[in-house]
Amino acid sequence: MTLVKICGLTNSADALAALKSGADLLGFICYAKSPRYVTPRQITDILRELRQWQSDFRTAAVFVNEPLTSVRQILDHTGLDLAQLHGDETPADVKQLSGRAFKAIRPTELREAERDARRFADLGPAAGPDLLVDAYDPDAYGGTGHGADWEIASALARSCRLLLAGGLSPGNVADAVATVQPWGVDVSSGVETKPGRKDHDALRVFIAAAKGQISP
Repeated sequence: MTLVKICGLTNSADALAALKSGADLLGFICYAKSPRYVTPRQITDILRELRQWQSDFRTAAVFVNEPLTSVRQILDHTGLDLAQLHGDETPADVKQLSGRAFKAIRPTELREAERDARRFADLGPAAGPDLLVDAYDPDAYGGTGHGADWEIASALARSCRLLLAGGLSPGNVADAVATVQPWGVDVSSGVETKPGRKDHDALRVFIAAAKGQISP
């Protein structure tokens, strides 16, 4: 069954709604230029509150060109499981995080995507995605609502555990899963009322549609 990551969480109510709806990964943005940015202290508080209700969930945080020492400190301090490296990080950077990180790529064409997959896919965590594919935007590192190229993503998904992001919504996620056959899907803006605030009904429909439990 396709796994679902709900990203851009900023408060415990939305995070709990995501868990209750069947989310497999909770995502937070540790990139200060994002409208969904949350501080390490906020993440710590949210996770502490969530664990009063449920303990068996996994988490990831988005970093963009953050110094690796800072990434490690934030993971250790907050209790986050994984780092999603969404900037210009190198394979060496991913390796230095010792199985606690995976790379997000924003390819513009298949050859570029295949080259990046060769560089990064084998470095992903043992129980997580090998790679994330997002839409390319020259001015933003994700969270734009723009759609990723499903044809490119499908080609990569044949050989690695792919997390598909970019422009997904309750209305198109079932088609995305059928077309790409990814390991998992990642949504942020597609289930929001405004940046950083989730629509709980949209969360439920998105997760059910992604997992093939309903037709949207």
